[in-house]
Amino acid sequence: MTLTSGRFLLLLLLVALFAAALFGLGVGGGFVLDDGHTIVDNMFIRLDTLNSNALWDAAASFHAGGGVRPLSMLTFALDYWRHGSLDAATFKTTNLFIHAVTAVLMAVFVRRLLLIAGWTSQRAALCALIMALIWAMHPLQVSSVLYVVQRMQTLATLFVVLSLWSYLCLRQAQIEGRAGWPFGVLGAASWVLGLASKEDAILLPVYTLVLELTVLQLRAASAQRTRGLRNTYLALALAGIAVTLFWALPHFWSSEAYAGRDFNSVERLLTQGRVLMMYLGQILLPLPSHMPFNYDQLTISRTLIEPLTTLPALLAVIALLAWAGLWRTRRPVFACGVLLFFAGHLLTSTIIPVEMAFEHRNHLPLIGVLLALADLVVAGWQRLHARPALPIVFTTAIVALVAVAGGLRAYAWGEPVRFARHMVDISPDSPRAWLALGGVYFDLAGRKAGRDSPYMDQAIATVEEAAARTGSASAYSNIVIYKTIKRSVTRADWDRLATRLEEVPMLPANKNILWTTLANVRAKIGLDEAQVLRVVDIIARRAEFSPAEHLMIGSNIYLHTQQADAALPYVLRAAEALPRGDRNIIALRDEMRAQGREDWAEAIEQANARSTEKEAGAR
Repeated sequence: MTLTSGRFLLLLLLVALFAAALFGLGVGGGFVLDDGHTIVDNMFIRLDTLNSNALWDAAASFHAGGGVRPLSMLTFALDYWRHGSLDAATFKTTNLFIHAVTAVLMAVFVRRLLLIAGWTSQRAALCALIMALIWAMHPLQVSSVLYVVQRMQTLATLFVVLSLWSYLCLRQAQIEGRAGWPFGVLGAASWVLGLASKEDAILLPVYTLVLELTVLQLRAASAQRTRGLRNTYLALALAGIAVTLFWALPHFWSSEAYAGRDFNSVERLLTQGRVLMMYLGQILLPLPSHMPFNYDQLTISRTLIEPLTTLPALLAVIALLAWAGLWRTRRPVFACGVLLFFAGHLLTSTIIPVEMAFEHRNHLPLIGVLLALADLVVAGWQRLHARPALPIVFTTAIVALVAVAGGLRAYAWGEPVRFARHMVDISPDSPRAWLALGGVYFDLAGRKAGRDSPYMDQAIATVEEAAARTGSASAYSNIVIYKTIKRSVTRADWDRLATRLEEVPMLPANKNILWTTLANVRAKIGLDEAQVLRVVDIIARRAEFSPAEHLMIGSNIYLHTQQADAALPYVLRAAEALPRGDRNIIALRDEMRAQGREDWAEAIEQANARSTEKEAGAR
């Protein structure tokens, strides 16, 4: 059957619908991890009416990591508005729609790329359809689509792919000597929308450079246009090198462990070789059991031989890049695919101190891997002169295996207990997986009404096992919280928590125990205040806190416990660290005087005065 444009688009629509239906098996799951603070606990996205002020507040309500993602946040608010509540299925359905549209755009982009590379119309269309189907059903994509907050990534991918298609159309027009400026406008507008979704859309010029170095090869109808392209990309490359040398390296490079992490820059770079090879392994062998979602037990590479896989992984990365370079003109589609994969990880696999691994980082780079594989397969069959039936059988088998794997993983995501249990089964040493399972049982029990629920017993048993298996301080903290609600907490439970807090490094998860404890004090679940102060003291002594955080600790103790005097040391630490005359400190001093606490007001004023003395001494 000849694939005309109409048939191609019809089949592509069916591909997108089938992939969305397959991942629809997971719509029944709940919110997880970062969905909590970004969506569930974010009051700004809870729109009752569509007025400009509310929409603006919702769009500006993303704060994790200091980024700005207004379009993504706005779509979360619209999902809340259209359902009238925090219904996870509503949010996930929107994610499915975005994923399906992206699959369509990806196929259109790939078809255009392959046509420019010299493939026949029939082969380019067929390959684009198969690639779109595998890309959209791949089990590695499940966490990008069904983990609601990763809409930021999927939206960015959608607009970047649209920009790349527009760029190809623009460049094809320039190669043929036609006007292509409308495509340039569309590409620029799409890029802006991508940047408004997530910051890593900034990599678009790197992706277009990959297209130029491989398939497009900086060709144009006129020599003047070719020189302009060369000069433009040379200027962009020099600008990128300058930004790296004079901003990124001084800003992010650290020979000591990053704040809140247990690795430095060198260790991060060493580990990323193994992470990239892990991603490739998950793509090439898409078994759900190889995709734990939680990567909190990933071993850090401390040297080239610790662990032993570090050096081979780095050599494999270098070899793949060299292979792409050698085949840049011989097999430009293969080279393009390899370079697109690595370009997609340029931010998250270098020195920026984000978490080591996350599956959603492959949402766009997976396109590159599939491009490279498709070109290798076509080259192999051409060389072997394989009969047409053989590639049909092979391709059908691959598509079927990916569909089964994607469907199984989506199904695992489709119910909270099933999902949490599955994560524990494939990652039995992951504290995050165990804590999530305990949290699901706890939510089923209910914070107060479920004191006598069997789910509460399961929650306690789960975090007890988590503590025994993983030594997680958060597990010991949850034991205390759950047992307090159950009214079965003992002094030994608190002692185990305190002992563990003295031992563990103060990474973000362990530091966060302080805020979780204070939140439960505010919730009045009946925590032992003396033990709460003991826990707060240990964490505050071992972790670094800003003056504002010390003020928050002090205010929580002062307002929500019967141990008001225990708040003073934290207030004084803040006063001593802030500049003299800081308005927050002045307001606090005046408030203490108004409440008749002249002794506190005097102590705060003296501590704030010492900050000036310290500054003078430092100078």
